[in-house]
Parts: sequence; structure tokens; C-alpha cells
Amino acid sequence: MKYRAVTVIGLLSLVALAPAPPATTSREADHVITYSRNHVSFETVDIYIDPQGHSLAAYQFELKVAAGDVTTVGVEGGEHAAFREAPYYDPAAMARRRIIVAAFNTGSDLPAGRTRVARVHVRVGGGERPRYQATLEAAADADGKPIAGATVTVEQGAGT
Repeated sequence: MKYRAVTVIGLLSLVALAPAPPATTSREADHVITYSRNHVSFETVDIYIDPQGHSLAAYQFELKVAAGDVTTVGVEGGEHAAFREAPYYDPAAMARRRIIVAAFNTGSDLPAGRTRVARVHVRVGGGERPRYQATLEAAADADGKPIAGATVTVEQGAGT
């Protein structure tokens, strides 16, 4: 028993003295996110849709990982009351490098300007800085008519 305790203490001392892996730092929207080869962190990816003045009642977008070691771990709703609930998505697709997310609201209080419709939580492995690409597959108004000119944008949020 005494031998095991001494061995464990010795191993812990070696781990504490090991040098930290080199890291790079990136400044992104007032958040400092650090990536290193052996470091794993979590961050958020905010998805915004601008319906160009039309009431946004429904949307569907695809989010792809364009670069980096990224795994989607969760999806939450947006900032406007119409899309505050978590949107629909395929949980099995979360392990892949893409995810399709969709939501709709049949109410009358709908956003007409740029609004965050979803926040995607991701696990980021060390190495290459992640990049994302979003494609707006559908945007519709309260009458179910497509919104021409609606745009989708991605903003990388805070890391932990």
C-alpha cells in the first residue's frame, strides 16, 4: 500500500513538471480563444438570419465545419421569443462535420430584422483554428412564402 502511494505521488510530480504544449491565440469579437495541439476547448457558434424586413416564421440552414477538429455537442434556440426554443436537428448528425437545423413559429410576434436563431455548442480539438460555413436552405414568412434575399451569417463566440 505504501509503495503504491509513493508511486502515485511520484507520477503526479512528473506530470506537474511537464512543459505545457505550445499554444496560439486568436482574437475574435472581443473573446480570446486559445488553441494548441493537445488542448480541447468548447465554444459557441451563433447563427444569425436577416429576413430583410420580412417577418421570419420558418428557417432551415446547414452548418458545415470548413476547417478544424470540431464536434457538435448541442444546439440551443435563439434570442427572439419566436425562436427561443431549441430548434429541430438530427442528433445523429452531430458527430459528423455538418448539421441541418430548422425551426418554425406560427405566432404573430416574429423577427423582421437580423436575429440570432440558434447557438451551436461545439467541442474543438487542438491544432487548426476552426472555420464554419452556413447555407440558408429555406426562409419563409408567416404565409409560408419564401423570403427572397434572406441571409445567414455565422459568428464564433466565446470559448471555455
